[in-house]
Amino acid sequence: MDGAASHRRAGILETRAPARLDRLPWGRFHTLIVIALGITWLLDGLEVTLAGSVSGALEASPSLHFTDADVGLASTFYLVGAVVGALVFGWMTDRLGRKMLFFITLGLYLVSAAATAFSWNLASFCLFRALTGAGIGGEYSAVNSTIQEMIPARYRGWTDLAINGSFWIGGAIGAASSIVLLDPARFAPDIGWRFAFFIGSALGLVILVLRTWVPESPRWLVIHGRVSEAEAIVDKIEAGLRAHGARLQDEAELKAIRIRPRTHTPLREVFRTIFRTYRTRALVGLTLMAAQAFFYNAIFFTYALVLTKFYDVPSQGVGWYILPFAIANFFGPLLLGHLFDSIGRKQMIAFTYAASGLLLAASGWLFAQGLLSATQQTIAWMSIFFFASAAAGAAYLTVSETFPVEIRALAIAIFYATGTAIGGAGAPLLFGLLIGTGARSHVFAGYLLGSALMIFAAVVEAVWGVAAERKPLEAVAQPLSSAGD
Repeated sequence: MDGAASHRRAGILETRAPARLDRLPWGRFHTLIVIALGITWLLDGLEVTLAGSVSGALEASPSLHFTDADVGLASTFYLVGAVVGALVFGWMTDRLGRKMLFFITLGLYLVSAAATAFSWNLASFCLFRALTGAGIGGEYSAVNSTIQEMIPARYRGWTDLAINGSFWIGGAIGAASSIVLLDPARFAPDIGWRFAFFIGSALGLVILVLRTWVPESPRWLVIHGRVSEAEAIVDKIEAGLRAHGARLQDEAELKAIRIRPRTHTPLREVFRTIFRTYRTRALVGLTLMAAQAFFYNAIFFTYALVLTKFYDVPSQGVGWYILPFAIANFFGPLLLGHLFDSIGRKQMIAFTYAASGLLLAASGWLFAQGLLSATQQTIAWMSIFFFASAAAGAAYLTVSETFPVEIRALAIAIFYATGTAIGGAGAPLLFGLLIGTGARSHVFAGYLLGSALMIFAAVVEAVWGVAAERKPLEAVAQPLSSAGD
């Protein structure tokens, strides 16, 4: 084993494993972690985009005949499933480990996405969408926890935002796929949308293979008293970096942490920590998650309906408009992400939230006045979500790095679930109803609500946000099992 590592004294363990992870330069290991785990957001983006892109096809399907409200309802079921999945699997992730759960949740997604293709009525479609959402919701907790705990502190902000931005690679794949699969010259109206849902299942099988080599989080192992395993994993990572010429800081110069191992954290302590000890952070996290959930879910789940109802875009052509929109969403966090590590979390989160809200209000007014064409509307969306994508990624970054390691996965689940339940679950249904009225003014009122929520979240972050940039996770939130210096 490389250097002084750990010792047991009066039930207390000492280790430098977290500090060793944070001192690492970026290497092949980190790139593979990003690919194998970060691709979760690609799957979510694929699912959401397909749901939006095929809405017209679902309405035209001879076997389904969905209405606008039915499309919104199915989207709500997907989000409700994600909420339940996040809570159940988040709790299991903290107790059973990150690695086990990101296999279980991906397996659930694979089966459910494939089952969606065989839906025969509204009830079956909603059920399978809910189960698909449960798998994705569970992925958020397990995967976010692992990425936060594996990536060195100085890269954490940019990496997390870039990974969340990969949602839109999935969006682009979904949009491009819909162009082909929804073309009536290639596939019958009741067949193309079914093939579309098989795409995510096929991608999931590839991801399942990639994840077989991803190790358990050393930070999770340390908290559960498995220090030797944790340090063996770090030894292997360091050996790989040294083999490629990396020079690492002397381990003796790193700060060790001392902890009292635990098998789990009681739910009473979880909620006391989140809502009493860190109640201000809880307010910030909940506000950010709820605002971005409403903003995204309300608009993106019904994006295709706006194009088909107000701009007379045929359903098979929706993908051409979603594709550039998805690209702008991807490049937002990719290009702005490093500023969250250099300028700072509070400044950049507040800025991106405020910019998104103000731009939505302005473009919404233009939409209400009938001053935009379908192309101009798409350009407006691209401008808005260049900032909004970074803002949404920052919400996940905030709730995953500002709470202790023992409850990280469940904290992510609680804020994702609560934020989505408050801000997102009913949003697609609400906007489906607003669009169904055929009145631009009604849709504009919904846009103003989304704008107000984002601007309010910007103010909350500016006042009470946490400056977590470039800091070790243990410095941002001390482990509950810490035994002091």
